[in-house]
Amino acid sequence: MKKIILNIGLALLFISCSDFLDLKPDKKMVVPELLEDCELLLNDYSTMNSGFPSLGEVASDNYYLTTASWQAISTLDERNTYVWNDAVMNTATSWQTTYKVIYQSNQVLETLSGINIDMGERLKYNELKGAAYFFRGFAFHQLLGIYTLPYEQGKASSTLGIPLRLKPDLDNAVQRASLKDSYQQVLSDYQSAINLLPPKGLLKGRPYKEAAFGGMARIYLEMNEYEKAYRYADSALQLNSELLDYNSLNSAVALPVQRFNREVLFQAITGNSSVLVQGAAKIDSVLYRSYDQNDLRKKILFKPNTGTSVGTYAFKGSYNNTAAGLFVGLTTAEMYLIRAEAAVRTGKVTQALLDLNFLLKNRWTKDLYVDFNATDETVILQKILMERRKELVFRGIRWSDLKRLNTEGKFPTTLKRVIDGQEYELEPGSLKYALLIPQDVIELGKLEQNKR
Repeated sequence: MKKIILNIGLALLFISCSDFLDLKPDKKMVVPELLEDCELLLNDYSTMNSGFPSLGEVASDNYYLTTASWQAISTLDERNTYVWNDAVMNTATSWQTTYKVIYQSNQVLETLSGINIDMGERLKYNELKGAAYFFRGFAFHQLLGIYTLPYEQGKASSTLGIPLRLKPDLDNAVQRASLKDSYQQVLSDYQSAINLLPPKGLLKGRPYKEAAFGGMARIYLEMNEYEKAYRYADSALQLNSELLDYNSLNSAVALPVQRFNREVLFQAITGNSSVLVQGAAKIDSVLYRSYDQNDLRKKILFKPNTGTSVGTYAFKGSYNNTAAGLFVGLTTAEMYLIRAEAAVRTGKVTQALLDLNFLLKNRWTKDLYVDFNATDETVILQKILMERRKELVFRGIRWSDLKRLNTEGKFPTTLKRVIDGQEYELEPGSLKYALLIPQDVIELGKLEQNKR
């Protein structure tokens, strides 16, 4: 491997690490051997931070399509997903790109296990190992959000999870683990990352301890383990509590939110979608009206449509500062909302209100925000959940939130679409909340498909 790296060292300056891996005639023959090789793999932003699934957002209720826009969708899978059709999934791109993150993470972990290092390399070694664990856990977590049913403590052992590929050997078939084991693997990976990573760093595309805490907070919220969700969100905020003041943003520009801004704990984006584009996806009118006129998010996150679409609105508030690919990473704002929700659910009402009001003060026109105050815990929870939806719109969060909240039963939501005069519904508890795995993946891997 050392000789090969020396011979292609210049080439690596011009091709991505993923391209380098794709050149291998036999994936067992050529593997990285040095810390520098591992770092190259983890710095491959186009693989490790990009291409995560967007189908959960396609299926959710933050937006709607006109019949003409729906008929114009170029990807059949997205067209079917929009109306929750049970047709076979033909495209495996998002599944493959997410498992490529897992493959490269596994490659790094296996390589590191065979490297003898001196004391001067220990910090770098730990950081690379921790990053690989984080990337793998994050990728598993993204797949769980799309392709599995919601986590229920009493059912998780008998509910289908995802294939947990923990080695870079692609020749061995891996079947779907239980949902419980799948979630436990994500928790284990995030915990390993916490144990190894430095607290903070300069590169938003590389994870640090603050991001691993954030990942733990997010997944514990999905598991309804609110004390733990609170603790890990709090740990993330102890390392980074900064928020953007939306008063400092220019709502008149096309993309007001800068990429890699100070709220970002970890940068990750989905692959491109032919549905979730400004020219097609129109913001749900009830959601849009829920933003107060003094709430700056109304102009920062959305723009008015023109022409035949006057009176409707499109999303422009991506934390990736582009109209292509949704930001699905971790931010401090999400941590404030997780801590607030977990706080009110565990009787910490004062803390819940502090977090909620601090966030909203940074989102409203300066000096016009009046603190929200209430004593009824259900009222406070409803307010937090509404602000969570408004803050995290088009972040790949809504689908997971619908799953967990519908399962809880306090705030069930029935989704509805109308296309060409035909109404479609998705009821709480539907098996369709676990999207179908691409058919090629099912057949080649001999996997069990999600039930219908």
